[in-house]
Amino acid sequence: MLIFESKDFCPYNIERMGEERVLSDVQKLKESLPGLPEPVARPFFIIMSGLPGTGKSYFSRKLVERLPCAILESDMLRKILFPSPSYSAQESQRLFSAIHLLISELLNKGIPVLLDATNLAEGRRELLYHIADRARAKLIIVRVEAPVEIVRKRLQARFENPSPEDMSDADFKVYQRMRRRAQKIRRNHFVVDTSRDITPVIEKIIREVRR
Repeated sequence: MLIFESKDFCPYNIERMGEERVLSDVQKLKESLPGLPEPVARPFFIIMSGLPGTGKSYFSRKLVERLPCAILESDMLRKILFPSPSYSAQESQRLFSAIHLLISELLNKGIPVLLDATNLAEGRRELLYHIADRARAKLIIVRVEAPVEIVRKRLQARFENPSPEDMSDADFKVYQRMRRRAQKIRRNHFVVDTSRDITPVIEKIIREVRR
């Protein structure tokens, strides 16, 4: 059962979108998740932030191998609700309304969560911080980066040799456009360059979660 007190930190007005539709969207997303980890006394909430091609999903998968949690990958979840996505503002509003409510539900049940999305605007990240605060979850923020030329090569390879694990449709033009809109993270956070060894950052995050 979703707790609709959470509408005050949802980025969009639930009544306007239709509570029934939001509930239906959340249920679809929840059913798409693989087996969830066991609840814990104080769950953690990991927020990934980074541009397309920087390696967010790769890093997220490697981290979850060591730190079991529900991984919510926005690119995959978008295609659950919209099999042929348009990436319109309205579509994104509907998607992230459902994602935010699903995060709230999972955290309130004690299930740790990792959100794999670009999360480039601090105003949008603030909504996620508020979700963590309301659920009394331990908040971990990770900024993922990589040199521009490596990103360019990765995004080119994405279209030349598609991987079933890669659900993103972003190309280098999208990267360049989004790069101009990226905002500084104002809270303490980890930074990982995925062109280098990511193991030290994974170890630091594990220590922080278990502290």
